[in-house]
Amino acid sequence: MILSDVCEFIVDCPHSTAPDEGKGYPLIRTPNVGKGRLDLNGVHRVSESVYKQRIQRGAPQANDLIFAREAPAGNVALVQENQTVCLGQRTVLIRPNVQKVNPQYLVYYLLSPKPQYELLGTANGATVAHVNLPAIRNLKIELPEKSVQDKIGTILVTYDDLIENNQKQIKLLEEAAQRLYKEWFVDLRFPGHENTKIVDGVPEGWRVASIADICDTVGGGTPSTKIQSYYEKGDILWVTPTDITRNFSLALLDTEKKITPEGLKNSSAKMLPAETILMTSRASVGFFGMCKYEVCTNQGFISCIPKRENLQMYLLFNLKSRVEEIRQKAGGSTYLEISKTVFRELKIILPKDEVLAEYQKNVHDIFDEIYCRTEMIKSLVDMRNRLLPKLMSGEVEV
Repeated sequence: MILSDVCEFIVDCPHSTAPDEGKGYPLIRTPNVGKGRLDLNGVHRVSESVYKQRIQRGAPQANDLIFAREAPAGNVALVQENQTVCLGQRTVLIRPNVQKVNPQYLVYYLLSPKPQYELLGTANGATVAHVNLPAIRNLKIELPEKSVQDKIGTILVTYDDLIENNQKQIKLLEEAAQRLYKEWFVDLRFPGHENTKIVDGVPEGWRVASIADICDTVGGGTPSTKIQSYYEKGDILWVTPTDITRNFSLALLDTEKKITPEGLKNSSAKMLPAETILMTSRASVGFFGMCKYEVCTNQGFISCIPKRENLQMYLLFNLKSRVEEIRQKAGGSTYLEISKTVFRELKIILPKDEVLAEYQKNVHDIFDEIYCRTEMIKSLVDMRNRLLPKLMSGEVEV
């Protein structure tokens, strides 16, 4: 049996690029195809007219699968109820025949080791692995009875539901921190505001400084990719912009790639203290993250280390609220980049120490909960991924 035998159709995406219009229908590109669920964080959006053009081969509907043909090749996600989306480049739409296969089971089956090995083994491309459409359609599959498929799908979807719930809670927590920033520092309803004079739009006792005045700014680097010992068995977290742009929250606990002490020593990457503010500074400018642990970054970052206590959370949310201003200061003909010199010249209003200290405490408490839920998500993903091949192989019976 091959995959197309249990599907109504398997169709490729339109072979054209649709620019991000900022609003409208979600355009699913390969970074939005997670392992089981679509990740709409940072999704590009298109107008209704573009949407209609891109669904001519098939309009994704609930229980359809979207397969990423490259970057990251092999990822598969199930379209959920009330998700109206269209395909971006390098994606494939798979519509299962629900009389023959449980769609939820099929997602996990395609993510299990044997099909992944078969699919990625057929991938070609000099720099990026690319899975061809015939290889997907002709993938040999082995399916258990439908009742077994239903049980396995139910078990695994429970993990995804828990993961998704924690992601929603993290989003609410971050929104709470952002609202508190707005209330205190935009609407000026900070503790003690009733007894504070406002002079030229600024509370008395607050002052203007530059980024250079209040924090050290650090760049990064990439060890030579030609020297295997710089990466093999590395345990130093090495952040690339993809780690930030594809992350579902500001909190970062892990990185896709790691480097060795030798790689760190032989590059311009530098170790950064835990909870350094990480800002992407080239191409995708103005994405932020903060890692619970020591990290280093590649050259696509300007990292900010506050020079004094109680500045960290205020600085993070101040910069996050000024993304458009930061992007407007970026330049470059090949890709946008904001230089460290220009960034350090940015002005920032500094509240009184006692206000900063109280905001730091309140928001850091929120971040502690975010870190906790992020750890929970990581554990759930690990458990699901360990259970998946055991369920598929029959090692664990249902």
